[in-house]
Amino acid sequence: MSRIGKSPIAIPEGVTVEINNDLVTVKGKLGELSQKIDEIAVKIDDSNTIVLERPSEIKDHKAKHGLYRALISNMIEGVSKGWTKELELVGVGYRASNQGQKLDLALGFSHNIVLDIAPEVKVEAISEKGKNPIIKLSSFDKQLVGQVAAKIRSFRKPEPYKGKGVKFVGEEIRRKAGKTA
Repeated sequence: MSRIGKSPIAIPEGVTVEINNDLVTVKGKLGELSQKIDEIAVKIDDSNTIVLERPSEIKDHKAKHGLYRALISNMIEGVSKGWTKELELVGVGYRASNQGQKLDLALGFSHNIVLDIAPEVKVEAISEKGKNPIIKLSSFDKQLVGQVAAKIRSFRKPEPYKGKGVKFVGEEIRRKAGKTA
């Protein structure tokens, strides 16, 4: 039995969950998300919790049981609290600035990278003297925040020798020794 799939999801105050056939819609103070669910039964108990049940012990049903439980849980947490990711620019001359939803990155190339961020994601570039610039992304959609953060990180991944590049805050970079004399 799936440990993740069988645990119930508590619905917090201010969040409404609607189930229409195979579409689960979650509404909260920060936004609205919906997810199509197939082959797994979704039920709302009278104690304001969501329970997912799978029809059989087939490997595909087992995999979807835990997946859909995690997706619904992330949707509920997203519309109530929101999700944030922070990226740190490590390197001499690496800068970030934003004007509204346009993020301007200087990552050591001959040109600046200008990225249009989706309107659901709030972007903030923090630059303090003596510290590495930080890009803060926040939204109610966990998948979208992760996708935008991965796109920004892909422009200049951290390299293993000096650790320069775009990394997540708190990420450990495996360092290599340089060439020996």
